[in-house]
Amino acid sequence: MIIKQRMRGFISLTAHPKGCEQNVLNQIEYVKSKGAINGPKKVLVIGASTGFGLASRITSAFGSDAATIGVFFEKEPQEGKTATPGWYNTAAFQQEAIKAGLYAKSINGDAYSNEIKEKTINLIKADLGQVDMVIYSLAAPVRTNPVTGVTHRSVLKPIGVPYSNKTVDFHTGVISEVSIDPCNEEEIENTVAVMGGEDWGMWIDEMIKADVLAPNALTLAYSYIGPSVTEPIYRRGTIGRAKDHLEATAAAITEKLQAKGGKAYVSVNKALVTQASSAIPVIPLYISILYKIMKEKGIHEGCIEQIQRLYADRLFVNGHIPTDEANRIRIDDWELRDDVQEEVTRLWQDATTESLKHIGDLKGYTKDFKNLFGFGFKEVDYHADVNEMVEIEGLV
Repeated sequence: MIIKQRMRGFISLTAHPKGCEQNVLNQIEYVKSKGAINGPKKVLVIGASTGFGLASRITSAFGSDAATIGVFFEKEPQEGKTATPGWYNTAAFQQEAIKAGLYAKSINGDAYSNEIKEKTINLIKADLGQVDMVIYSLAAPVRTNPVTGVTHRSVLKPIGVPYSNKTVDFHTGVISEVSIDPCNEEEIENTVAVMGGEDWGMWIDEMIKADVLAPNALTLAYSYIGPSVTEPIYRRGTIGRAKDHLEATAAAITEKLQAKGGKAYVSVNKALVTQASSAIPVIPLYISILYKIMKEKGIHEGCIEQIQRLYADRLFVNGHIPTDEANRIRIDDWELRDDVQEEVTRLWQDATTESLKHIGDLKGYTKDFKNLFGFGFKEVDYHADVNEMVEIEGLV
């Protein structure tokens, strides 16, 4: 079929298999171009099919020659209907990893469930024995707790007072004022249940019980803090409470792993275009302005550049991992540089629908968004007939 991008709000209803493959190939080439990393050798990535999770799997495999198991929840293709992008991303990754002689297997299912945890642990036992690194990179909006059976839904809301600020519709470039009412206590609890550290802790508990974590194993979850302009809706909002819980979970996991020399960290990453971030009011406008500034200063990074630098400059250097006062790894350092944020603040005041094309990088934002779904790659012929029925080699 000939696949065109069809949109509904900030979600693409279609994904392009060849474009997703190109996205993965570009990331692999970048990692290989930066040279070998003395990193992990057996890695589990939970949330492995898009964004930071996919970049972590690629960096582990093609930077450190690691065997990888990826867990994700993606829709497979049907005749005349494309799969979700993570399906095609994983198909391309598996193909390239196997071609390179690397162990790579994948599990598609609800990572929050006991069933998928058990299936994953059984695969580790059978094929790898133990893993020395666990990346936790889930970004789902809904979670059913496997113990209580309760389904929780996260919300993006401020706490205490309404929040108003500028936002942009990145499809049209129109800047408008957005106002969001504050959440209630139940919404905070639900957001923490979905986006906090409870499930990460459950994964590690089950892995400790099954003895599938190697001595000195490292586990890592991803977070975001951001600047003052997004603080009310992000770090001081419902998501911020969830991120606080995630950070507290890292400390609790480290205690549990101490006997075998293991450690848990939260890595605070840069603002990037993801399906999740595109849904958060204010964030697309902030990212558009940020991109323009960081590109001009030569310090812009996408997912793969961020994670490659995280591995090469933070996690696997001289046996020491630098952290801030809250024991977080900071790879958002370039985003939060004073000169960058001062410029963001100045341009934010001037941002209008008319001025954004000059002071922001909406074109770059839109391109990155299209790339998430396999569109917008110059190497791909989007007028050509392609097979949507792609299978994942190594799917368990």
